[in-house]
Amino acid sequence: MRSFTFERATSVRDAAAKAGSVQGAKFIAGGTNLLDLMKIEVETPSHLIDVNGLGFDKIEKTRDGGLRIGALVSNTALAADMQVRRDYGVLSRALLAGASGQLRNKATTAGNLLQRTRCPYFYDTNQACNKRKPGSGCAAIGGVSRQLGVIGVSDKCIATHPSDMAVAMRVLDASVETIDGAGETRAIPIADFHRLPGDTPHIETNLKAGEFITAVTLPRPLGGQHIYEKVRDRASYAFALVSVAAVIQRDGTGRVAVGGVAHKPWRVEAAEAAMPQGASAVAGRLLAGARPTHENAFKVPLVERTLAAVISEARAA
Repeated sequence: MRSFTFERATSVRDAAAKAGSVQGAKFIAGGTNLLDLMKIEVETPSHLIDVNGLGFDKIEKTRDGGLRIGALVSNTALAADMQVRRDYGVLSRALLAGASGQLRNKATTAGNLLQRTRCPYFYDTNQACNKRKPGSGCAAIGGVSRQLGVIGVSDKCIATHPSDMAVAMRVLDASVETIDGAGETRAIPIADFHRLPGDTPHIETNLKAGEFITAVTLPRPLGGQHIYEKVRDRASYAFALVSVAAVIQRDGTGRVAVGGVAHKPWRVEAAEAAMPQGASAVAGRLLAGARPTHENAFKVPLVERTLAAVISEARAA
């Protein structure tokens, strides 16, 4: 691990200003991903800004009947919250499908959204990786790609986003609230928060330099059956090969987002019109234009089968 300086933030505006003005500065909260990457020198921040004392650790109702989740709310607290369990069950289920109890105790809402890919070539500093070192190439293309992306990929990167929580947030149409060093705030729809790789896979979100996430807001509850199904190589502590977050109504209509297949949680709203027709119709539209490798082509039919199981579970409820 390389040396770095450290400070505890006393105000969100000052923290954002410092992060935006100091080259190589990063925020740290739970550190469950950042510290691992620092130890292997994939991440080499010059300065860490501890934001744990800023107080964004509350879950509150909004005026329009939704929910505002502070950026520093732990994954454990969020999954266990009674209103989340009752009204946003897909989110609670997605959180409990991720990592381990110990990690969920430390991991935060904002940190979960910002975690970086688990592509093995990203973690191996001896391998070419455009995400880790722009312009160096992508060893995953033509390499071991079983875990990697099949849709929204580019010639520069085929990595996937690892979050379970973000897939549920996408199906719920969450928005991400931020503040910058000038005190300006904005709300970014979750659909626009993460970026596809294109030619710049190292730029993973649409946050500006120093912009700090303060909360994630959920709209009014959707009702219906909330289901999160995760297919992985082992029963726990494993990232998704394919995951499906769905909210399905009694008439068969609903929403669906997929994880484990793209650089961001994957949802195509136009595909959801086919929900009453079944999984095959939805999956065909959801993964139109897919570019799998020979090693991960199984993910395309696996999405359809997983979605079929989710629809069957909803109908039986």
